Amino acid sequence: MNQLLYKNTKISYSNTGKGTAVVLLHGFLENQKMWQDFIPELSKKNRVITIDLLGHGETESMGYVHSMEDNAAVVHKVLHELRVRKVIFVGHSMGGYVALAFAEMYPDSIKGMVLLNSTSLADSDEKKKNRARAIKMVKKDYTSFVRLSIANLFSEDNREKRTTEIENTKIEALKTPLQGIVASLEGMKIRKDRNLILHTTSYPKLLILGKKDGVLNYEENVKQIENTSVKLVTFPDGHMSHIENIEELKVVLKDFLKKV
Repeated sequence: MNQLLYKNTKISYSNTGKGTAVVLLHGFLENQKMWQDFIPELSKKNRVITIDLLGHGETESMGYVHSMEDNAAVVHKVLHELRVRKVIFVGHSMGGYVALAFAEMYPDSIKGMVLLNSTSLADSDEKKKNRARAIKMVKKDYTSFVRLSIANLFSEDNREKRTTEIENTKIEALKTPLQGIVASLEGMKIRKDRNLILHTTSYPKLLILGKKDGVLNYEENVKQIENTSVKLVTFPDGHMSHIENIEELKVVLKDFLKKV
């Protein structure tokens, strides 16, 4: 892991391999370790960069709201440090929101984008209320909130089948500090709708969804790519395709990177 300072905040990242730069961005309650099974494969032909987003992993928190724009600026700082000009993004869940914010802020730096169990749509009023509830809940009972949140990300069948992976994911999630969790929930709650990016940009884009995702409604999220050039890949499971469908996802990502 490497580190740099951005606005007096310690940012942690990794940089492996040579070739076209691919930035892998983790989701909420995750960190860059979620990509450890993907780096050896993807770095054979690409330069793979992973980053701990604000208040996650080894990256410190920066205030009480971590907006998607704040996170995008952190990503930009890391790329500037590494002298990388153009990148392909793979963003899981919140990582996808950050990738979209980056695409809006630095449009000339994008070569391709994969939204993995993610969406370009803003939170609905109901989701905003749920985020506010989540903030209250995590302040009241941090451990229960984290453990329950992680379990709900997997499809019901996999909650029984994949107990070891789920337990390991919970252990990593419990390393996320309270401030990081609250600031990220606040940031996701206020994020902009960026569906226009899917409609107006010409670089290759891929949306990967889980049919039984309990966080993102499948039908609703397929609609966001109607009348666009965005390709769709559907897996049969939940929100955690990098665990629930790991081998299939490796194939899909390698195939996408080959074509960009």
